[in-house]
Amino acid sequence: MQKSSFNPRHAMASGMVCALLAIFTFTVSSARAHGFPDRPIALVVGYPPGGAADMIARVLAPSLGEKLGTTVVVENRAGANGTIGANHVAKSKPDGHTLLLSSLSPMVLSPQTMSKPPYQSVSDFAAINMVGLAPEAIALGPNLKIKTLKELLVYASKNQVTLASSGVGGLPHLTIELLKQASEGNIVHVAYKGAGPAITDTLGGHTDGIVMDLPPLYSLIKDNRLHALAVTSETRSKFLPDLPTAMEELSNFNVVNWVGVFAPANTSSQVITRIDAAIKEIVAADDFQKKLTDVAMMPSTMSGPAAFQNYFNGEYMRWGAVLKESAVAMQD
Repeated sequence: MQKSSFNPRHAMASGMVCALLAIFTFTVSSARAHGFPDRPIALVVGYPPGGAADMIARVLAPSLGEKLGTTVVVENRAGANGTIGANHVAKSKPDGHTLLLSSLSPMVLSPQTMSKPPYQSVSDFAAINMVGLAPEAIALGPNLKIKTLKELLVYASKNQVTLASSGVGGLPHLTIELLKQASEGNIVHVAYKGAGPAITDTLGGHTDGIVMDLPPLYSLIKDNRLHALAVTSETRSKFLPDLPTAMEELSNFNVVNWVGVFAPANTSSQVITRIDAAIKEIVAADDFQKKLTDVAMMPSTMSGPAAFQNYFNGEYMRWGAVLKESAVAMQD
């Protein structure tokens, strides 16, 4: 009589393999349940090439595509201080294939300074995670031979000073408004459609100075093509350690920008979680950190989407109070 081939150990091993395969299949099917991603992903930036957000997007996109198994294409939808690009994403299908890489200005300031904002950022977007942080830099072109921020404020109390920014209603604009209040003088804000033209005109002497995120000005300051007076972070920047902070001469002048990734509201939690995991891996990588620090951006992420959403909501309330106090005029 032929003996039975049944072996309890083999059966147990086979059962474990089947269980592991079932777990693996469930995990994969959950991540792909909505076919994500099933085509290239658009990473929208609301500014033209040359600004801090665009610079970060072009560093982030290739790695994000590699992690998610697709192509990530940077789309510059510039205008209205980043709100055109943000509005495009807010109105896009919430399937994870259209994302926004944005900063504080379009997400926090513009919706609270526009008379008819095209979106409500707290309710129209899902925060995924932060990517980096940067202070504003206050710098002068060739017109004025002024060495310190205090000297600039004294000069502006008696003379007109023109300061360029990348648009109306953004963080650089608010910084200029705060400087105007501090000087009690004639500081004139000159708004441009993006960082590139604002920098070009400042270098050409068409404006006296510029206020902008540190990254697009960093190399120009290092090369002495722009004379920096201060950074607006609470402590000195490690990239320009000899440059004073505005708080060394003005009390309570802490203005720091952040850049993060957002999806349209109602994007599924599975998609948000997957993108978040990819972002955290990318930002933690040495090569990515070097690329960001090379342009004077501090790499930074939070524990997850919930933490970033809470931080974002807090920023919205904090800067809303500052806007009311500084009486920045509403924009059309």
